[in-house]
Amino acid sequence: MVSQKQVIEALRKPEAYNEEVEQVELKQTHISFVFLTRDFVYKIKKAVNFGFLDFSTLEKRRFFCEKELDLNKRLCKDMYLEVVPITKSDVIKIGGEGETVEYAVKMKRIADDKMMTRLLEEGKVDKKLVDKMAKIIAEFHKKAQTSTRVGEFGSLSMVETNWRENFEQTEEFVGKTIAPESYSLIKEKVDNFMKNNRDLFARRVSDNKIRECHGDIHSGNIFVADKIYIFDAIEFNERFRCCDVASEVAFLAMDLEFKGREDLSSFFVERYVKYSKDKELEKMLAFYKCYRAYVRGKVTSFKLNDSIVSSKEKSAATKEASAYFELAAQYARQL
Repeated sequence: MVSQKQVIEALRKPEAYNEEVEQVELKQTHISFVFLTRDFVYKIKKAVNFGFLDFSTLEKRRFFCEKELDLNKRLCKDMYLEVVPITKSDVIKIGGEGETVEYAVKMKRIADDKMMTRLLEEGKVDKKLVDKMAKIIAEFHKKAQTSTRVGEFGSLSMVETNWRENFEQTEEFVGKTIAPESYSLIKEKVDNFMKNNRDLFARRVSDNKIRECHGDIHSGNIFVADKIYIFDAIEFNERFRCCDVASEVAFLAMDLEFKGREDLSSFFVERYVKYSKDKELEKMLAFYKCYRAYVRGKVTSFKLNDSIVSSKEKSAATKEASAYFELAAQYARQL
């Protein structure tokens, strides 16, 4: 039995690839190993089971690699190339002979300096670019799958479940990354909004505004190169992917505001509404911005419990999570 550790070690060497490779760079997230060569990116799912995602078996990793490819081809057809087998005979290599011991999603590599996060820092994102993004996202939502089953993910009962999970998972961070008064305020305002807007939630479902979306649209998942690539759609859990289109719009709007670009945020929403003709979305915006900021605060807080994360990184994570929670509280005050 070949361990994932052996696979990772093998792929650090240029000879494991079917292309001319001088050097290999390895990056990690909590769920992926990402190998970068000059022209391509190979992404392997870690053999983990966190409940909300399960990559614990080779068969599951193959399934989710294929799912990731299919979902991301919707917005990045020529960036996401194929699922490649990693094999072992005498040696472990990509697409070689012998038994398949792992799978990877192969992508075209785009330079880091084309990432929207970087472009925002450099002041290179303007209204013309944001207008293009608004149009792409509105058209994507129009074509995105919907059904009775998909609609359930945006129902009030499911939204209540998501919020309950948020509050339970952040209890331990009260007084660490989220102030006790902010936690209480957000909880109260969110509960009241859901209680007072039952008809609005039901109408969003009946009007087919719940779609199989991307699930993670923010500036860190957008490249602006020869075209706009909105990549890294959530494949591992449809509850995080299927949502009200207002929630997806709110995510990028919140992200722009977090980065100090309220002007671009409001322009993005305005253009999206123009292209989608979804005026009612504005009634949901503060609610879903609050949700998205809260989730970012929560996920960033999780780094405090990760033994691999250095104390310096934990300190930075505490600061960042607190800023997200503070922004969530600002949105909650608007409800």
